[in-house]
Amino acid sequence: MKQLSKFLSVLLLSSCVSLIIDPIENNIPSIQRIENAQVETLIVSDLASIGVPVRLPVVAVYPTSFTDQTGQRMSNSMYASFSTAITQLPSAYLIRALHKAGADHGGFFTVVERVGLDNLTKERQIIRSAREAQDNSSELGALLFAGLIIEGGVIGYESNVTSGGSGARYLGLGATKAYRRDSVTVQLRLVSVTSGKVLLETLVTKTILSASLSNDVFRFISDSTELVEIESGVVRNESGGLALRAAIETAVLQIIKEGTEAGYWSIDEKFKNIDCDDACISALRG
Repeated sequence: MKQLSKFLSVLLLSSCVSLIIDPIENNIPSIQRIENAQVETLIVSDLASIGVPVRLPVVAVYPTSFTDQTGQRMSNSMYASFSTAITQLPSAYLIRALHKAGADHGGFFTVVERVGLDNLTKERQIIRSAREAQDNSSELGALLFAGLIIEGGVIGYESNVTSGGSGARYLGLGATKAYRRDSVTVQLRLVSVTSGKVLLETLVTKTILSASLSNDVFRFISDSTELVEIESGVVRNESGGLALRAAIETAVLQIIKEGTEAGYWSIDEKFKNIDCDDACISALRG
């Protein structure tokens, strides 16, 4: 049996199979699949399909503009966990949502880099030094400045908001189910650089659901001299990262809608309710 296990381990590591097979030949189905990496799309599809404005707003997100303000740790009843329940770089999700907004029609915002501004500045200094050393008089273009700043953060994470379950047992046969609901809250503010005025503000809450289902058999056989006990179950936890992404994308979509209603930008009529590829968009823009 040891040789068989070693053989199967070598076979698994040296091949490109997508299943982790059971090393004990007892006809138990494969328990896990090796998933391939995939490029993520926006969770809120309406954000990608929204029409683009006549003039793209230039927005910036600074490293301290959108952070986790909850301090919430991962819930664990077995031991103390130092892992946070929220990613410590939520600004990455926000920048992605802003950059992908209106992607079906060429993009809604022009997003400028401010998280890595120090690295960007150093690289520009290197370019200037290299050009001076080569007697190159061509000037390096100025950085694009933003007229709007996105502020806010993850301001709430409520653990175990509601929980419950049910179960039944009859003649040694039982089934139980349980659920738990958490919630995450994000806030976004659109701030004018020229006046410092908060132009728009929105607050979005997203639930995070976990559910479990289990079945068991507990019965004596052979004149109550032998015990048979069988248990099976499955637990499904909604991803906290996906829930946070959905909340941020919903907040960005709401900011766009409120900004349109307030007249801060106007949607280009040419891009309303059309199905257009990159070449078509370029032709429309001229």
